[in-house]
Amino acid sequence: MKKNRRAIVRPAGLDAVAEAGRILRSGGLVAMPTETVYGLAGDATSDLAVARIFEAKGRPSFNPLIVHVLGRAGADGLVELTPAADALIEAFWPGPLTLVLKKRTDCPVSELASAGLETLAVRLPAHVIAREVMAATNLPLAAPSANRSGTLSPTTAAHVAESLGGAVDLILDGGPCPVGIESTIVGVGEDALWLLRPGSITASQLTDVTGLTVKFRSHQHAIEAPGQMQSHYAPDAPVRLNATEPRDGEFLIGFGEVLGHDSLSESGDLVEAAANLFRLMREADAERPTAIAVAPIPETGLGIAINDRLTRAAAPRGAT
Repeated sequence: MKKNRRAIVRPAGLDAVAEAGRILRSGGLVAMPTETVYGLAGDATSDLAVARIFEAKGRPSFNPLIVHVLGRAGADGLVELTPAADALIEAFWPGPLTLVLKKRTDCPVSELASAGLETLAVRLPAHVIAREVMAATNLPLAAPSANRSGTLSPTTAAHVAESLGGAVDLILDGGPCPVGIESTIVGVGEDALWLLRPGSITASQLTDVTGLTVKFRSHQHAIEAPGQMQSHYAPDAPVRLNATEPRDGEFLIGFGEVLGHDSLSESGDLVEAAANLFRLMREADAERPTAIAVAPIPETGLGIAINDRLTRAAAPRGAT
């Protein structure tokens, strides 16, 4: 998708919502209103669609994304629900509360969306248009804020068009967002809740509903949710970067002219490379190599995010 293409903005009527559903089912991107901010939605089960979200946002690293689901049933197919999670869902869904829970072993969501973590952030937005779009796709939708990374979160369709332009296939104009700040994000443990990002739902409200103490994560903890910037999943095998040939016992992940045992993208396409990154890292690790060698990745566009992720994976164990 071309970022210099003019943004397509349509009032969020029935026809536009149906069109949004078709675009999302085919792997495209749609900006849609939620009660918090406008979200940049893509099929959360598609590696390529999720990679396109990162490309459109110019996101500096592969942070986990919130996955929007249609209620408890939609969440239950992706994560392991607990009694505390059920209580929070009953009290605050639909609404601006995101729950971080352990992924099911058969969770279909792209590993790029979860940043290779064993947990997943899920929520049900209250905005009727967002729910109509989700119903039109019958898919879980990854949907971070619909703006370039580092810029203000958008609360109108005009904000989205100004920030992203034609990097998104369709912008649904549902008017201003009523809340205007991002959702509260809560990690749900067995005996405590962890406030990972504050929002309009407060710690005292969470305790009132669950009876659990709300704790606050320090910067010493690994990344668990959108907006945190600590180390992500790292393979068991050590990682060697900028490799053009494998050493004895290594698994070489190629890119472009460096073919390797498997390739992020033989054509040198950075979107394809991002889509394949977590899958190939896991597949390489499963071969039990002495090390995982990775071909040079250009330090441009999505290559910056790919290199950021690889650098974290290659860091000495215990480093953040």
